[in-house]
Amino acid sequence: MTGEDYVTEANRALEETYEEPMSLAAYVDRVFENPTVASHASKYLLEAIEAAGTRTVVEEGEEKERYRFFDDPQNDGEHAILGNTEVLNGFVDDLRSIAAGRAKDEKIIWFEGPTATGKSELKRCLVNGLREYSKTPEGRRYTVEWNVTTAEASERGLSYGGDATAGDDQNWYESPVQAHPLSVFPPEVREDLLAQLNDGLDDHVPVQVDAQLDPFSREAYDFLEERYRREGEDALFSAITDENHLRVKNYVVDVGQGVGVLHSEDDGPPKERLVGSWMHGMLQELDSRGRKNPQAFSYDGVLSQGNGVLTIVEDAAQHADLLQKLLNVPDEQSVKLDKGIGMDVDTQMLIISNPDLEAQLNQHADRNGMDPLKALKRRLDKHRFGYLTNLSLETELIRRELTNETEVWEADSYEELAERIREPVTVTVKDRDGETRVQEFAPHAIESAALYAVVTRMDDEDLPNGLDLVDKALIYDQGYLQEGDIRRVKDEFDFDDDGTDGDHGVPVTYTRDTLAELLQTDRDRHHPDLSVEDVIMPRDVLNALVEGLADAPVFSANERSEFENRVVPVKNYIYDQQESDVIEAIMHDKRVDEETVAEYVEHVYAWETDEPLHNDRGERVEPDPLKMKLFEVEHLGRFSEDEYEGNLPRESVRNFRREKVITSLNRHAWEHRNEDFSVEDVDLTAIPVIKTVLESHDWDDVERTFEDFDPRQWDDPPNGTETATVKEDTIETLVSLFGYTESSAELTSRHVMGQVSYRWD
Repeated sequence: MTGEDYVTEANRALEETYEEPMSLAAYVDRVFENPTVASHASKYLLEAIEAAGTRTVVEEGEEKERYRFFDDPQNDGEHAILGNTEVLNGFVDDLRSIAAGRAKDEKIIWFEGPTATGKSELKRCLVNGLREYSKTPEGRRYTVEWNVTTAEASERGLSYGGDATAGDDQNWYESPVQAHPLSVFPPEVREDLLAQLNDGLDDHVPVQVDAQLDPFSREAYDFLEERYRREGEDALFSAITDENHLRVKNYVVDVGQGVGVLHSEDDGPPKERLVGSWMHGMLQELDSRGRKNPQAFSYDGVLSQGNGVLTIVEDAAQHADLLQKLLNVPDEQSVKLDKGIGMDVDTQMLIISNPDLEAQLNQHADRNGMDPLKALKRRLDKHRFGYLTNLSLETELIRRELTNETEVWEADSYEELAERIREPVTVTVKDRDGETRVQEFAPHAIESAALYAVVTRMDDEDLPNGLDLVDKALIYDQGYLQEGDIRRVKDEFDFDDDGTDGDHGVPVTYTRDTLAELLQTDRDRHHPDLSVEDVIMPRDVLNALVEGLADAPVFSANERSEFENRVVPVKNYIYDQQESDVIEAIMHDKRVDEETVAEYVEHVYAWETDEPLHNDRGERVEPDPLKMKLFEVEHLGRFSEDEYEGNLPRESVRNFRREKVITSLNRHAWEHRNEDFSVEDVDLTAIPVIKTVLESHDWDDVERTFEDFDPRQWDDPPNGTETATVKEDTIETLVSLFGYTESSAELTSRHVMGQVSYRWD
């Protein structure tokens, strides 16, 4: 595309975003066509969230419906909130109650949690999502603008000291607080309008507009009303709201217009931070006959900016003095500019803080009924963000921190997600000499960092017998634990749902900083042909994470000791993954083909059910006991000759066939009972024991297949040996099919063979 093409695209985007101003009557017609455009603040925020739809996720081992809005889809996931789906769903449930005026409408929503849990991303996600939603036809947001110079050119305008004789367009002044267009109507007329609107609304949340005109707009309204009343105008409201004086315009919701954000560094008196301040120079310029003219107010406080949609107090502990001033806002939906001048406010209030705010709020808790902060605490509705306890989410988060990837991971199966978890990551860095180098986090390296972080965040007091924290982490991420042929879902484990999972642990910022340091660390590795010094292995990552605990000021002595002890099961698990990669690469060309497996399953099914088998000529044949025996002994490796009488199975083999193979087939048949069931239609990988045959091997398989293989020769195998051939094929397979580079394949296979050598016969 050329530069002109991009300019044209920008023009088109703005054309689709902004509309020509309309009359008040045209706006009312628009409201009845699309009631969403008139929604009050909490309802509008709820609609923006719901408009993005939902998707199914697994968190803490349970399936949950997640609102896509929090994945920041309009911005390619740039500020997606990873995890905490249950907390976010609770927030949406509260919004629904607030919007409908059910019980919680006086509440101030409070998001609390330790650092690096996604609270700042929540703010950005809300701003991004609302901005993009307001650009859509369904999400249009409207306010009013005034022009009083057309009443009589010699009179002063609404401008802050502007020239009353300027061109018409220059004398239109928008409500500085995004006043709702329906607030122009007298209360009784507005009530009738809303009653008719809500009667035809197919929504459990009615549209509510209970605000009067803001002081700035009221100044224009009163000026026009007085002028036309003096002139004896009969249709007074029509004259005031004539298109020459009043227009309804749409605006894009953003920080400063519809979204107010009070940052930690913002200072000033409470009223200034809340609504704004008087501009004394303008008070002198605007002759208001001894009273304060609302035109001379700045309207730059957080409530003024957020009127109409959302008000966010960020790092609320820095504004604890302000929180008490907010109490009347959700109750009365109004705020004072001055003693005699008030302003109605329609905004969804939300505060964000670290746990230190709760300590401030509880400083007088021992006074019981005399606690001066009791009223404030009663109005705060807390939603607690915790550290991620899902391996896949933490892996995704670490990758984001390292590479600025923004794509939100979605997968049709956990197998697809598992592939992403184990993937390598490459990062380009400059060394001390200014040279650019590509550093590789080997497969399973980022996974190891993520798994370790998750394990440090888990409560180990509710572990069932036989499980460790890695098992718990896998259950939380998958929803189940695979133990050989048996799959156990989370509901079968007695975990304490009210435990402390996610309350503390290693934050992602510590992990990110440690990995960033590893990118700049020289590694004492050498190879005559491969750049092994540019590869960061999982053991490098885990060692660095543990070694850095001692110098990290964010951890207490007890936490350091606890976290150090939790690295062992993580190292064992990651080694198992590396070992599995190497074995599967060695055995890749020796795997049992699906036809052989299918034949075995068909024979077992016929053996048990007396179903007919037919050969290639269509002739009925009996199930072959020798074929079944050979498959079970050689491919499955589960039985020996002693467990057969000739070719006929003894009790242990018969039980295996019925409990492992037939049971799985019957389950598949039941799940597909509305279809014509045939064993040929079964997905063999759905049968756990068959899945094992198709996808996994062990060292016994390697030894049986390669009789002269010797792992002790792996580092430098002699030419012409079987070990040399196996290594060459294995490295090639790791690179082509498992995502390794030659360097990481060399290092990983050496590490695995080093461990295997000790126990090799």
